[in-house]
Amino acid sequence: MSESATDDPTTDESHTRGRGEPAGQRWLSGIVSLIGLWLAVSPLVYETANSVLWNNLLIGGAIVVFAGYNYYRITIDNSTSIGVMSLAALLALWLAVSHWVIAGQFALGGLEEASTGLLWSNVVSGLVVAALSAYIAYAGDREMSTQAATGT
Repeated sequence: MSESATDDPTTDESHTRGRGEPAGQRWLSGIVSLIGLWLAVSPLVYETANSVLWNNLLIGGAIVVFAGYNYYRITIDNSTSIGVMSLAALLALWLAVSHWVIAGQFALGGLEEASTGLLWSNVVSGLVVAALSAYIAYAGDREMSTQAATGT
């Protein structure tokens, strides 16, 4: 892979190829933020218990804020916030398994709390957000390691 720096004077954009592509991380952060918004409002679409409603609102809202913050950081030419995106990944994993834990039981008792549609929406969306957030954190860490090694 080439790690040569390129400057395009027509777009006033300076970036380094092979170092995590901040534009890609920015768009992935935007996608994570949109999925987090869905996670926050999905209990309003499905009929659900109050505990699941508040869990989704709080965790989905936090994911929206964290991914939006990372999107903003990248937009103003700062590096990815590895800690924030790692926390978003952990919160998304919590959301994926929370239906079974909220009722205080690890068996199928949590399935009685929420509709099946919301359950699978949270599981799939939570796993997608966790994977994307973990990738963004990994790519941001890799970019910072490469910049530290080259002394820039």
